Amino acid sequence: MTLSEERLKRKLEKEEVERKRVQDLFDFDSSYGEGIYLAGVDEVGRGPLAGPIVAASVILDLKDEESISKLFGINDSKKLSPKKRESIALTIKDVALAYSIEELSPELIDMKGISWCNNEVMKKACEKLSIVPDLVLSDGYAVKGLSFKNSYVIKGDAKSASIAAASIIAKVYRDSLMAEYSMKFPQYGFERNSGYGTKEHTDAIRNYGPCEIHRRSFIHNFI
Repeated sequence: MTLSEERLKRKLEKEEVERKRVQDLFDFDSSYGEGIYLAGVDEVGRGPLAGPIVAASVILDLKDEESISKLFGINDSKKLSPKKRESIALTIKDVALAYSIEELSPELIDMKGISWCNNEVMKKACEKLSIVPDLVLSDGYAVKGLSFKNSYVIKGDAKSASIAAASIIAKVYRDSLMAEYSMKFPQYGFERNSGYGTKEHTDAIRNYGPCEIHRRSFIHNFI
């Protein structure tokens, strides 16, 4: 076998492993029932010192082979590079039967608390879907007050195609939003830290004080 043939063989083997991994994510969702609208929901931005909390909900066509092949690479958003997330997010929006993105402000987080906002933003994302889901899969724990049937999956963004899709578009949306805020508040490095408590960020809070998108209830140790 020549070197080029060996490289081609390894490439095809790698593609087959990825195809099976993604198919398993779709099969996991399909195992909840045939012919139902299943929505995955996930949030991003629970822990940052600044910016909103964001949730997305996605309904995929779990039996559409073309959609499955287009979503090779789909995974827990934290395991993907920013460039890969942005590319897959566009594909998810293109192939999804329905998707919704919702956010709650830093002011509401300070007023209501992060636990309430975490649940509320996921609830809103599901309720704003253009298709009424028969079942909602959430990552880690159930969504309280949801008017739809709800099952939760531990580490769901690594097991469920629908939850992984939701985690990706929520992450891309929030990162883009924080990059926009960085142009208004350049001293905090939001384009790099997305509002999380990096040394650069906490030093900037100490030096410049908080800005309008900081969560006052999160930053009392730095001001």
